[in-house]
Amino acid sequence: MTSQTFTDLGVPAPLIAVLAEQGKNEPFPIQADTLPDTLAGRDVLGRGKTGSGKTLAFSLPLVARLAAKSDRRRGRKPRALVLAPTRELANQIDEVIKPLAAAYDLTTTTVYGGVNQKRQVDALAAGVDILVACPGRLEDLIGQGFASLDAVEITVLDEADHMADLGFLPGVTRLLSRTPADGQRLLFSATLDNGVDKLVKRFLRNEVLHSVDEAHSHVAAMTHHVFVPADADAKKQLVETLASGTARRILFMRTKHQAKKLAKALTAAGIPSVDLHGNLSQPARDRNLAAFGEGRAKVLVATDVAARGVHVDGVELVVHVDPPVEHKAYLHRSGRTARAGSAGDVVTIMLPEQRRDTLDILRKAKIDVTPQPVTSASPEVVALVGEVAPYVKPEPIVAQPQGGGRSQGANAQRKRAARGQGSTDAAPRTSAPGEGRRRRGRGAGQSAPAADAAQPARQGQRSGSGRGQGGGNARGGANTARPQGAGRSASGAPTTGMVVGRAPRTNRRAQG
Repeated sequence: MTSQTFTDLGVPAPLIAVLAEQGKNEPFPIQADTLPDTLAGRDVLGRGKTGSGKTLAFSLPLVARLAAKSDRRRGRKPRALVLAPTRELANQIDEVIKPLAAAYDLTTTTVYGGVNQKRQVDALAAGVDILVACPGRLEDLIGQGFASLDAVEITVLDEADHMADLGFLPGVTRLLSRTPADGQRLLFSATLDNGVDKLVKRFLRNEVLHSVDEAHSHVAAMTHHVFVPADADAKKQLVETLASGTARRILFMRTKHQAKKLAKALTAAGIPSVDLHGNLSQPARDRNLAAFGEGRAKVLVATDVAARGVHVDGVELVVHVDPPVEHKAYLHRSGRTARAGSAGDVVTIMLPEQRRDTLDILRKAKIDVTPQPVTSASPEVVALVGEVAPYVKPEPIVAQPQGGGRSQGANAQRKRAARGQGSTDAAPRTSAPGEGRRRRGRGAGQSAPAADAAQPARQGQRSGSGRGQGGGNARGGANTARPQGAGRSASGAPTTGMVVGRAPRTNRRAQG
């Protein structure tokens, strides 16, 4: 913290009132350093570690400067643009800006992929002051004529280095080129590599550099641990123990599948957990983040998609269940705890065979810590877990209704009824009647409908032209074999396997 106040830095009274309601009375270093310049309209390059308070550092001048002008919002033409690398970060930036903007009756909206664009198009058409967007979807909307950046007065690029890591810089460059050259531009980045320096040279004018700390330094209030279980089984027990505390914790995995699997396993063990990874739809991501943020789930199991942009207060512990592949990922994962001056612990679980790679990552991240062989009952582990949360009985899994391989949608049922196949009960079909039209393009491994589901084919009878041999089930039927006529294998030898040729045309018509 700093001895200066927001009033000393020139923040307008209405915004100070909003901050006071949120319990924010003193600025953090990056805010104290940048606000005098950003409020004055200068271009600023801010460098600081994750969790240092960057979002508020650009949100305050963004709102204050827009409010000081008499310009009003117009359809499809936002007055300010904030570019973010991920949907999660875009939403959380919007949550910070929205109450500040409301103090001046300014509006905000978000634009990102993974969801239907109609809400975004409607919001832009109605007119918006501040647009928080991910580059890909914003370019799509501009290409469709739903958005224009020629009225943007202030542009913010947050986590520019992460944009570079994700390969977004070409799109970011195109978007910045669409904004007026005389507008104010604020760029925040932990590092200036991977092309970020080129953005600075091209788009910032007489910028002021504010670097609160070294780009690779870790938070002083963050305590690092490396635990070494004996084997995979011991690791599994250790992970469950570390997840069992009462406070929020984030567990990082390398793959989406393992993240989902671990969240399910912890929940089944009485530890409510949710997962966060790239395979989730946006509504599912929002639900899981809400459950974690509201405390209904104490554990978030995530891949690196959550390493940046997920800002939840009160995360006391970050666990690298799978060590990351490089040191930057370690720092950004770890940055989910010890945020904004709070304390936090970071645990890396390292199997003996992972020792060399893991210690190399820690060395590059400038983390000096001695690995400790542990079990789930070791004093170091028990002390770190603290109070164990009560067991929560998992909700029962409700079996999904089975349609016997057929669509159960209303449209499909109407079509079956029109063909005389409608059923008044929900009994599953146990045979392959082969009713209705045959799907085109049936390939090997799929059988044709039987001429008569109640009558087995006679031994020695060929089905259709006898084309194509192979195992497969009749469409919509049970997994039961039926006698087949003799055919020939690919080598020319006789075979009595399931014939997968077409049913004779006359039979198919008779079944219509």
